[in-house]
Amino acid sequence: MSREEIEFFIKGVTSDSIADYQSTALLMAIFLKGMTEAEQAFLTGAMLHSGEILDFSDIPKPKADKHSTGGVGDKTSLLIAPFAAAAGVCVPMISGRGLGHTGGTLDKLEAIPGYRVNLSLKEFRAVLDTSGFAMNGQTAEIAPADKKLYALRDATATVEAIPLIVASIISKKGAAGLDAMVIDVKTGSGAFMREQDRARALAGALVSTGNSLGVRSEALITDMNQPLGRAVGNSVEVLECIELLRGEFQEGARPVLDLSIELAARMIVLSGLETSVESARARVEELHRTGAALDCFRKNVEAQGGDPSVCDDPARILPLTEKAFKVESPRSGFVVKVETGEIGHAVAEAGGGRVRMEDRIDPRVGFVADVRIGDELRAGDQIGLVYCEATDRGQRAVERIRAAYEIGDAPPTELPRLIKEVID
Repeated sequence: MSREEIEFFIKGVTSDSIADYQSTALLMAIFLKGMTEAEQAFLTGAMLHSGEILDFSDIPKPKADKHSTGGVGDKTSLLIAPFAAAAGVCVPMISGRGLGHTGGTLDKLEAIPGYRVNLSLKEFRAVLDTSGFAMNGQTAEIAPADKKLYALRDATATVEAIPLIVASIISKKGAAGLDAMVIDVKTGSGAFMREQDRARALAGALVSTGNSLGVRSEALITDMNQPLGRAVGNSVEVLECIELLRGEFQEGARPVLDLSIELAARMIVLSGLETSVESARARVEELHRTGAALDCFRKNVEAQGGDPSVCDDPARILPLTEKAFKVESPRSGFVVKVETGEIGHAVAEAGGGRVRMEDRIDPRVGFVADVRIGDELRAGDQIGLVYCEATDRGQRAVERIRAAYEIGDAPPTELPRLIKEVID
């Protein structure tokens, strides 16, 4: 298809002059036949320009963001944004909500009392000036063609088409006026792209399309064969992030910190503020050690209407519950495999996420894991705790999560590597 044909299609979708049954026919054709690299770039560009493009060119800082394809316990945005902002990057982050087994950044942030994620453009700009980063939802003006096409993709089982995923992600991120972007493509049992080959294809397509539109892009393929860190669920994930920012965390949460530092460092390099990942990594580690990143996070919470004392006493401020249900190991042995998606679904069905887009979330619902792949257990040892006010829902989540952990007689021959590949 030519650029003109694709632009005609996107204009028709946005204006409703093309009927849904015609749009879905093309979506199915793209799903079945794919697109060339040029067609993919034309589609992304047309979707990007279907609405408003934010202009922060008068802010004298490089603009950069990070995107994750989603997973279970993936809370890195809450660390990456203050890490990068404290280093001098302007981070206008357009984030999403959770659906199915994946959590959403906006839902996590709304666990902080008063925190607002539906900012006007004027408010969004003011928060960027105050704290260096802002976290906002997609407005009706940003890439409206994406919102319409996503609903049609969902209804026609064409969500997994790589050209459509690329156009959806890059059009929304590009509308934020970015200079650079780092993409975290998850692979494994809790990822959208379970197979690493598919994750690699998606990462390559995202990087090439981002670069073709003038956004310096790099992707990391990272592990989602077990929850990232210990916490899964909105309040418990925010609690884990603040503990990480404060330097007060349990060892099982370290993968969240390690991955956040790596992604933030690469954002800083792409933004031109450091010449090597090693020097950028050292800079982020220093900002973490001195508390500068925590101060940046505090400023953002206050600027977006939240209670900044959450940074000092998160367990007192966040909506949490003491009602917990133990997940016990059914036998002695070693954790050899985790069906991570099942943990996400269990938390969602207990009220901690959305099974349908209209579902209301209880931020108190969550799961905190005590073990990781390779750990040795005895029968009855605690795998983790499910937090839930409703006993019946909590017990169902316990059963589902227990079944998600495979206990074998011998330890696994290889432990999952957190960062598998870099695509640039």
